[in-house]
Amino acid sequence: MHWIGIIAGALVLVADILVYFLGASNFSLALFIGGIGIIAIVAPFIMGIVLVNREEEEVSSMFLEFSRNLAESVSAGTPISKSIVNMKERNYGPLSPSVIKLANQIELGIPLDRAFENFAEDVDNPVISRAVALISEAEKAGGEIGYILESVAKSISEVEKLKKERKAAIYNLVVQGYIIFLIFIGIMLVMKFKILPITSQIGSLGDIGASLTSAANIGIKGASFSAAELSRPFLYLILAQGFFAGLTIGKLAEGSVKAGIKHSFILMILAFLISTGADAFIGA
Repeated sequence: MHWIGIIAGALVLVADILVYFLGASNFSLALFIGGIGIIAIVAPFIMGIVLVNREEEEVSSMFLEFSRNLAESVSAGTPISKSIVNMKERNYGPLSPSVIKLANQIELGIPLDRAFENFAEDVDNPVISRAVALISEAEKAGGEIGYILESVAKSISEVEKLKKERKAAIYNLVVQGYIIFLIFIGIMLVMKFKILPITSQIGSLGDIGASLTSAANIGIKGASFSAAELSRPFLYLILAQGFFAGLTIGKLAEGSVKAGIKHSFILMILAFLISTGADAFIGA
């Protein structure tokens, strides 16, 4: 996926550069097409981050199912080691390879606490790591391991429930964030295509006034404004706004700045395509 994106984006960039230098397109259109090429290169990497985040969510959900099944088996009187070995044939989605490895280590005679440590390292999830640590300590200390497993399953269930409730509660804020950003882009475009040309005309009037006053030996020089020069920083402004707004949305919605990278990417794509597309097809 990554190489396909890189090759496709590179071909678009090379074709765009050749067409521009041959004089078949203007700078705004070349910038718009070049942006599409860069997006094609970057998009697979962002998709990779999204898929990793989704897999982590699935792993957390499957570990909840695994801990429930383990608690039921132990409560029925089966030792925890034997229960894990019996469960390795079940389907736990992306967690299945780690469960199979855990069961194989137990069958080879590796101590349960060491096998659980390896399991936690493979999964690399903070919630699962805490749960595995509790199970290991309970198994070493003895006592009602079934009760401990039920408590762990209940705790993980509560954590997953809270995550879903937070996502549902914050969804409106995410939508509002996107709408506000689109309104911000609209304001920038209005300033660029409607207000700045007016300031440029005012600057031209100032030049005329300066010529008249110069003829009268007053020596006042009018200011000259260029709408293109004044509007150039707008693209950088909305790109920066999109990047940080996306990180904020990710932190609010999913509790992680890393999860906000996909929102930043989406907002920056919208900002770039809308801005450069307006320049190319409407005209500065």
